[in-house]
Amino acid sequence: MIKLLIVDDEPLVQIGIKSMLNWAEYGIEVCGTAMNGAAALDLIEEYSPEIVITDIRMPIMNGLELAKICRDTYGRIPLFIILTSYEEFELARQALSYEVIDYLVKLELDAPSLGASIQNALKKLNDIRSTEAVRSSGRPLLQTYLDKFFLRLLHNLFDNEEQFWLQVKDLNLNFSHQYYAAAHCEILEGTLAQMTHEKLMSLYASTLQMVRDILNRHMPCQVISLDMKHFSAVFHFPSDSDESQQKIAEALENAGTMVHNYFNVKLTAGIGSVVDSPLKISDSYQDARMAFSLASGENPYPNYNQVKPDSIKNSFNITLFKNDLTRAFEEFDSAILHETLTQIIDLFRQNPLRYLQAIDGACNILYLALSLLPGGEETISAIFREDADGYRSIYRMGNVEQVTDWMTRLRDGLCDTLKTKRMSYKENVVSSVQKYIQNHIEERLTLNEVAAVFGLSPNYLSVLFKKTCNVGFSEYITQMKISRAKAMLLEQDMKVYEVADRLSFESAFYFSKVFKKVTGCSPREFVQHNVDGE
Repeated sequence: MIKLLIVDDEPLVQIGIKSMLNWAEYGIEVCGTAMNGAAALDLIEEYSPEIVITDIRMPIMNGLELAKICRDTYGRIPLFIILTSYEEFELARQALSYEVIDYLVKLELDAPSLGASIQNALKKLNDIRSTEAVRSSGRPLLQTYLDKFFLRLLHNLFDNEEQFWLQVKDLNLNFSHQYYAAAHCEILEGTLAQMTHEKLMSLYASTLQMVRDILNRHMPCQVISLDMKHFSAVFHFPSDSDESQQKIAEALENAGTMVHNYFNVKLTAGIGSVVDSPLKISDSYQDARMAFSLASGENPYPNYNQVKPDSIKNSFNITLFKNDLTRAFEEFDSAILHETLTQIIDLFRQNPLRYLQAIDGACNILYLALSLLPGGEETISAIFREDADGYRSIYRMGNVEQVTDWMTRLRDGLCDTLKTKRMSYKENVVSSVQKYIQNHIEERLTLNEVAAVFGLSPNYLSVLFKKTCNVGFSEYITQMKISRAKAMLLEQDMKVYEVADRLSFESAFYFSKVFKKVTGCSPREFVQHNVDGE
């Protein structure tokens, strides 16, 4: 059972929270209650709860101090849900760096809102645990892998439909709905624009989490971070209707109101067309970016139906360069990246009046670099460290010349990074693939499936593996399976057909054939030889 601790200096609030939900239905037990943060710390040390619901204002130690100490002492768990009043928004904002799951207004607290927050906490807990398990399994970190998947989806960067569905299966995503629509969104900080980079990241992360929670209360939705100012959303619908885009606008308006109240930020978005296939989501996203250009204070959430035909020329279609860009980022190939970005820069310079297209193109390349490059945030922040607002300086560029100068800095900085990290990156990829194979050796592994897990093209992974390991991908898997088979035959005393089945061979006959090819003897001869040798 997952343990929950309730911290509030009002006994009636403690009792209310304990009785508000059937905690067993959530797989949760309430391990204790405390009247202040200091008492809560003792209980946290004793019981190690995964979730803490705490009031902000309490004697001796308040909820924010408790969250900060736990974060510094224990890391990401326990997760915190903060109880606030309308007057405590400013205090709640101080908790940005503590990765608080939710902020609930006491006067509005009821079973549905508490249940929704608990579901969010459980999902976050599962994500953290999955990430920790993934980190040791050789598989790419889940959130990075997920972000890469959706960036490819939004920009139509999959090599083929098979690669798309393989990654959907591996990520356990649901694309069974009939219709989809995308939105392109922007967060405006207003008076908080002078925040430090760290505070800005925390503000963005907390705002994004709140938006994600609210949108999902309206309809199934994935929210994808693009940079520390923009994000996209992909909405799922069971059926198409004329009200679909209106429902999205209402959901965004609700989210915009909440994040403005809590974090003093404003939300604007462009809403794309409704499409009937997940592989057409990129079309909806292109429409959303065009609609976004119409966003204003009077119309913060325009949809594609309001876009005039001549607005299409202001949208940069990155799919024209998709093969070269994805190859450059996948293979850390600085030569291809330099050549491709130079072509784009020259294209913009030849069209000095196409400012909107240039800024759109620069932003999309920024999004791709942030998501597709390992450590993209740190890498690009370092390139623009001399700018007070970092890489976000792109949004200050007022003409095509300034945009192309910014893109030149990005190009040169990225190419330098790729040259420096190329060898270590390749070694890390192969090492991670090897670890992944070893941890999934009992499954039927194919080049296409493993390449899809790592977001690589099968051809590139095959060449890289052969060059680094001096053995082919399939041959390596066979060697690992036979190595595991030896241990099963000797140490676990398993039958030949049992080993063949466990290691996903087509049949015991085929397993014996492969075993003899690798070792020079049959499985039975191997067992007899080793048993007699003892």
